Amino acid sequence: MHRVKVKVVEDALDANETIARANRDDFDRAGVTVVNFMGAPGAGKTALLERVIGELGVSAGVLEGDVQGSLDADRLASLHVPVVQLQTSQGFGGECHLDANMVRSALPSLQLDPLDLLVIENVGNLVCPAEFRVGEDARVMVSSVTEGEDKPLKYPLMFRACELVVLNKIDLLPYVDFDVEKFLARLETVHPGVACLQVSARTGEGMEAWREWLARLPGRRMVSA
Repeated sequence: MHRVKVKVVEDALDANETIARANRDDFDRAGVTVVNFMGAPGAGKTALLERVIGELGVSAGVLEGDVQGSLDADRLASLHVPVVQLQTSQGFGGECHLDANMVRSALPSLQLDPLDLLVIENVGNLVCPAEFRVGEDARVMVSSVTEGEDKPLKYPLMFRACELVVLNKIDLLPYVDFDVEKFLARLETVHPGVACLQVSARTGEGMEAWREWLARLPGRRMVSA
């Protein structure tokens, strides 16, 4: 039985990789840079996007992943950027991640050619999103000081499968039991050399570095902030 389960997982990941490559081909043809934005519920992913998405000097769009509801999509749409909602609520309570096929199903609703940057805000989860590529150029992992400094050790794949870690809500450091140096040391243990930005979506601290990182992403039409 164990071998059967392993085989099913391998087949699912192989199928996902095939569709992810098709997505990547479409993104390349359109000349759009794609970021897979991951993190736990409440880490502040949407707030971080609200802070910068309209200030990059590029045409940006968002695919917003949620189990149900459109609260986050509505917030981003108010910034007058194209937003497509992806809900995963079909089935047993909702999928805990976006996969390549879900993203592909949403692409006809989003015009890629006018875009320079597409951000895929994944479902809030610290396990499944790391296993499913969607055709992105880069992955960003958002963690917050309210989650505790143990998360890199407890969910190593999430922190290993990204090009950038954003430590959010640093304005709350005086009020929570969180050791930044311990977090950074544990992050280095699971993903040596990965960049980590320390920011606050509420106060704006660190936002310039966040904008600059997005502007430096590889892409045909991305420009400096």
